[in-house]
Amino acid sequence: MLQLVIASNNSGKIHEIKALIQDIELLSLSDVGFFGDIEEPFDSFEQNAHAKADEINKFCGLNVFADDSGLCVNALSGAPGVDSAHYCGMRNDDLNLHQVLFELQDATERSAYYKAVICLIWQGEVHYFEGICEGTITHDKIGTGGFGYDPIFIPTGHSLTFAQLPLSVKNEISHRALAIRKMVKFIEQRIAAGQ
Repeated sequence: MLQLVIASNNSGKIHEIKALIQDIELLSLSDVGFFGDIEEPFDSFEQNAHAKADEINKFCGLNVFADDSGLCVNALSGAPGVDSAHYCGMRNDDLNLHQVLFELQDATERSAYYKAVICLIWQGEVHYFEGICEGTITHDKIGTGGFGYDPIFIPTGHSLTFAQLPLSVKNEISHRALAIRKMVKFIEQRIAAGQ
């Protein structure tokens, strides 16, 4: 079976991605013996995703993909954006989302979107796939599922947060799901073409 490395140690993210990809053996960073930290020093999702994918590809020589994603709040000029994982100054999901709620406490404009950019290194070539999910920010944390900002994000067309919606629904509409579906379609086409 074809192998593809997910350049992530985020268990929530890995769980979501494994539910989306069939017919390919997905390997985590620990599966390939990588236990270091990967820097994400750039100010764009594309550059950070490429930095992660490139480091792991050089480490193990396998096809690999990495994503960089974040919550972009329009009233905060697109913040937290690429700083989503450390928005409060450290890597703490709960503190990060409370920082967003604090900054929006007097805001009536609460539109936001999740953005994901995947960098796939396939047979030595670099490819990018993007997914965006529009929505709004709640006034309080609601729900216990998901991870990151999911308890404060209601996707457009729904009345529940990502933390309340079943994973099956989230995997239909999320930013990451949209980007992954584009990547999977690309991989399937390459496999069918013998590439």
